[in-house]
Amino acid sequence: MIEIKISRVSEGEFNRGVFATCDIKKGELFHEAPVVPYPNEQHEFIEQTVLADYVYEYGINHTAVVLGYGMLFNHSYEPNATYDINFDNHTFDYYAYKDIKAGEEILINYNGDVDDNDPLWFNKE
Repeated sequence: MIEIKISRVSEGEFNRGVFATCDIKKGELFHEAPVVPYPNEQHEFIEQTVLADYVYEYGINHTAVVLGYGMLFNHSYEPNATYDINFDNHTFDYYAYKDIKAGEEILINYNGDVDDNDPLWFNKE
């Protein structure tokens, strides 16, 4: 249903993104990414690594490394996908926010909410 390909919106070393291999309907669950949670007090160690830009808040007392394709979705303020944290299954569940066509890059809003236009942490001074 999804695959990794070269992205035009990514400017990183690898320029990767997640793309649909088939049409995905609005509201459809298309990926469940397992997480590795860790206590917030350990985050100071992660901040010293490249992983600092790839972790998510995971409840009040934890942060999580998202596995699977979860770390590879690129950001957009006009995303075509969103995610929910599934604490029972310890996954981030990714859903189509709108219809996604085969071959289209799947984009999420890094702020969590699809309508949140706040500046991203790596663009703040």
